Amino acid sequence: DLSFKSFIPMIMGFGCNVPAIMATRTIEDRKSRLLTMLVIPMMSCSARIPVYVILVSAFFSHYAALVLTGLYLLGMIMAVLMAKLFSRFVVKGESLPFVMELPPSRMPTAKAVLRHTWEKGKEYLKKMGTIILAASIIVWALSYFPTNEDRKVQAENSYMAKIGKTIETAMRPCGFDWRQSVSLLAGVGAKEVVASTMAVVYATSSDEAELLEEDFESEEGESRISELIRNNMTPLSAASMLLFILLYMPCVKAKIGRASCR
Repeated sequence: DLSFKSFIPMIMGFGCNVPAIMATRTIEDRKSRLLTMLVIPMMSCSARIPVYVILVSAFFSHYAALVLTGLYLLGMIMAVLMAKLFSRFVVKGESLPFVMELPPSRMPTAKAVLRHTWEKGKEYLKKMGTIILAASIIVWALSYFPTNEDRKVQAENSYMAKIGKTIETAMRPCGFDWRQSVSLLAGVGAKEVVASTMAVVYATSSDEAELLEEDFESEEGESRISELIRNNMTPLSAASMLLFILLYMPCVKAKIGRASCR
């Protein structure tokens, strides 16, 4: 059901889903192009790695390599299965026969490389930059307001927390409380935001929250985050969250890229 040309965009999806989806423009067959765009978000992009690392180091440190490898393999298996399912029930029709054209190979010139790089970069910023910025500002505003001198009170009474508590009932079957729910909600804008959101909402005091913000990128900061998460989650809920992050909706950037490539 997928074209041979789907292989390269799907491999690119392990780096970032956005350029991978944009690369599907090279697939002439509309059915294969749509199927490829639909399954690319199941490839574990680099934005998911910080969340994987934090949860795996907190609960599955002795089996870290096995768990991470399993997540990548599960994503690829699900992509194949969902491509079959979408081909049968969503994107119907016959696939065109694959014909591979081999153009003459020429050494690219520096001028051509710079021109194409500038054109594609400008197109990306024009189509996605404003919306990505708007989504980031909205997530920040919902997490910051209403303000309070007590960081813990602010985190628990922010608009984002209220939204998380509203959807907590729906997320309970997955083993998520409002803090995990709101972290996943923030990840709709960008998957890497999940890790930083979890660090803030799980902070137990204002002093600890400030320390986490200061050294979030350091090994010491990561150990503090892992300890906070380990004290507030169970291994089962952590495993459920890993699977949820792997399979739930793509980020805003990927959705925009998918819409522009149809």
